[in-house]
Amino acid sequence: MTELTTAGRRVRVLATLAVFGLLLAGTFWGQDDDFPFGPFRMYSTAPDPNGAAKDTRVEGVDETGAVVAITEANSGIRRAEIEGQQAAYQEDPSRMSRIAEAYAQHTPGAPALREVRIVVRWHEIKDARPTGRSTDEVIADWVR
Repeated sequence: MTELTTAGRRVRVLATLAVFGLLLAGTFWGQDDDFPFGPFRMYSTAPDPNGAAKDTRVEGVDETGAVVAITEANSGIRRAEIEGQQAAYQEDPSRMSRIAEAYAQHTPGAPALREVRIVVRWHEIKDARPTGRSTDEVIADWVR
């Protein structure tokens, strides 16, 4: 077995101190984008045990008046993509016309959508348990 040289030990110590410094700084000032040197807030925080749990969905109303759940399977758009751009859809609901177009491309022969909306269902939580009560809030609505 060979021993590390003095320079090799110094490099390892400096690298260890640099990683430790990044972890320490990320712990106090980091955000999710800094992971793994910052906290992954999804796992480092807890929701209010008496608050409400948010469940976002996208739904459309077709030409027959039927309400259609918009999913990745029938539109090619993941719910996370919608949630990630939620503020932009709220600011400019006309952007949701692209969701209607994606739905038409993925479901040929289905009646066209005349309305697309983003709905948040707030599930009531009491003592960290669901109560069974919920309310729906339409946060963005596009009508053709």
